Amino acid sequence: MAEQQQENADLEAGDIMEEQPTAENHSESYSWPPPMRFDVPPHKTYHFYKHFRASSNPNNFLKGVKWSPDGSCFLTSSDDNTLSIFTLPDNGNCTDENVCSSDAIEDSFPANLAITEGESIYDYCWYPYMSASDPVSCVFATTTRDHPIHLWDVSTGQLRCTYRAYDNMDEITAAFSIGFNPAGTKIFAGYNKSIRIFDIHRPGRDFELRSTIQGNKEGQSGIISSVAFSPSHTGMLATGSYSQTTAIHREDNMETLYVLHGQEGGVTHVQFSKDGNYLYTGGRKDPYILCWDIRNTVEIVYKLYRSTETTNQRIQFDIEPYGRHLGTGGQDGLVHIYDLQTGQWVSSFQAASDTVSGFSFHPLLPMATTTSGHRRFGPLDDSDGDLNLTLLDDENCASVWSFPVYSAEDYDANTEPVASNSQFDQENSFQDP
Repeated sequence: MAEQQQENADLEAGDIMEEQPTAENHSESYSWPPPMRFDVPPHKTYHFYKHFRASSNPNNFLKGVKWSPDGSCFLTSSDDNTLSIFTLPDNGNCTDENVCSSDAIEDSFPANLAITEGESIYDYCWYPYMSASDPVSCVFATTTRDHPIHLWDVSTGQLRCTYRAYDNMDEITAAFSIGFNPAGTKIFAGYNKSIRIFDIHRPGRDFELRSTIQGNKEGQSGIISSVAFSPSHTGMLATGSYSQTTAIHREDNMETLYVLHGQEGGVTHVQFSKDGNYLYTGGRKDPYILCWDIRNTVEIVYKLYRSTETTNQRIQFDIEPYGRHLGTGGQDGLVHIYDLQTGQWVSSFQAASDTVSGFSFHPLLPMATTTSGHRRFGPLDDSDGDLNLTLLDDENCASVWSFPVYSAEDYDANTEPVASNSQFDQENSFQDP
């Protein structure tokens, strides 16, 4: 990408960030995005399921979803090794209840693009300054089993370039997690006990290798399953590992600052708060999302419950643009909303009748997307009928939800600023909703 285009993207992204008030000053500005109300159930705006059932895989299910940074489209990953892009229409909300319902015969609108990888998709991420008005920036990266990292063109579906890592046998080794740094100049890829850093301007096999294990055997072991960067430009990143640990590193030299312990299962998702002071981690077969104060990591600040006790699936969670609330799916088909200032449960709504594996807030509008479904095994010969699991009507689908919003007066009257040194009610925040 040309330097001038990069500078334009940086300026555009800077403008967007300036328009998004943080959790600390949200009560002082009511401009954009409008603050969402979670005390009223959201409205299902769009619904998609036929697109995913047209797959050759009869047990196809959704594994996750991510909105593009500019909010123009969202990207889904499914078990048939396909990534699908749905562009949000310009007409806003859907008004036909038959089109938006789970019983609709057709999808609300067709996918703009479907890209099929050769193997199982491990992870995917958007270029941080992606903008539909700049075709050069419209790319996302993927990593799949036994394949290099791919950079895909959203407009054409063509492969832009690849980033390859090799093992000791000079064979391609796949990354288990990937993430762009905040500047959008490098890709950080997680491997077993190591991070490889690729310069996006230099495709091929050139990379910088950083071990997560120190010379004295201290550090973070296991497969690096997730990567997240602090949005406050502090130069820190977090990495989750299947060894049930989360590590905080410096971006410039990958120095490990500290390692967090406490997750009951392998860490599958890490995300910083909007102000960068807190870190949220979730694991597989672990019913709690843990909140850490990265300025004082001695104890867990609080735990947020979700129904994930018996699934190995990666269950996504996300923080809304104002940084005050977190939403997460679970096995029970519910999306739970939590207040991040207090750690208390706020509300929930039934997003599907099956596992909600993906949840992502729109970056600029009062909307969110969910994906549902889980792996099902067909009946064996002469097996009991109980093993014959049939597909549910609203399973293996993607849905877009619209939330009601506060008026400026109601928002100021019903919310308080989030203090960076707030004290949390530890006892109450550990209770299940």
